[in-house]
Amino acid sequence: MSLFDIFKNKKNNAIPETKAEAYGLTKEQEEQYALEAYRKIQSETKIPCVKIKLTDKKTTIFQSKIGGMGYIPRDGEFPTDSKGRQLRLLAQIDCSDIKLNEFPRQGLLQFWILNNDSYGQNFEDNANHNDFKIIYHRDMDLSVTESEIKAKFIENEFDNKNTMPNSGEFGMEFELSENSLSVSDCRFDRKFTETFNELYPEYKIDSYGEIDVYFDDYDDAEDSWGHKIGGYPEFTQWDPRDENTTYDFLLLQLDSDYESADNVKIMWGDAGICNFFINSEKLKNLDFSDVIYNWDCY
Repeated sequence: MSLFDIFKNKKNNAIPETKAEAYGLTKEQEEQYALEAYRKIQSETKIPCVKIKLTDKKTTIFQSKIGGMGYIPRDGEFPTDSKGRQLRLLAQIDCSDIKLNEFPRQGLLQFWILNNDSYGQNFEDNANHNDFKIIYHRDMDLSVTESEIKAKFIENEFDNKNTMPNSGEFGMEFELSENSLSVSDCRFDRKFTETFNELYPEYKIDSYGEIDVYFDDYDDAEDSWGHKIGGYPEFTQWDPRDENTTYDFLLLQLDSDYESADNVKIMWGDAGICNFFINSEKLKNLDFSDVIYNWDCY
């Protein structure tokens, strides 16, 4: 047997590179079947969310906003980290603006972070609240003034380094919308595998990773980016939760928001995105003691 014949036999007996090849499917068939499963998931998993648009409108200490001075009761102080350094306001939400069943009907929900290089995230334990705090004020004393709060402000070692992800103070506008399960959500793999196998039992797969189709290439792909409350999250890297997570509600997602290098509202590292997650039952009970804080970037 010649060397040519040996290589010819090896090629003819090559192991299929993908599950589709093993089943004898063409690339077009694999794409068609995968898209049918994906669009079925999009249709079946829609849930309400509130999309957020940042504005340049001047805000008060009682309104929904990014950055600036947050409301603090007259007898209260700035929240601090484990070393006693004051945290900075990332965002606060006037809950009466948010028309979601799971969300509080009143009060002010605040997100405070340490303004260090990691934006207050503990990369080893994203449920560690040492460098970030979620604070809920059921009622507000409307007689408190911004000047009173500024008088309580104490600089920390990071204030002159401009290490907050937001470049200033911005108002918020809210729009009730819908969102379907995103590909990067930790529950997508199981849902896609189950749906694909229900539709095509003769071509069963064991995971989404066995399908060589990139859904973001299609115009009707689910868009889970952007600022929002509720719905499904997006990540530049991967979901820090697992598919059995109890942190099932997206309490707040803040995306990088920029038009150019000279016009940046929010920037998480290298064009990243931030998520806060909570258990939906704890949210209903207004228990914000157990929240995951995660941000990642490219």
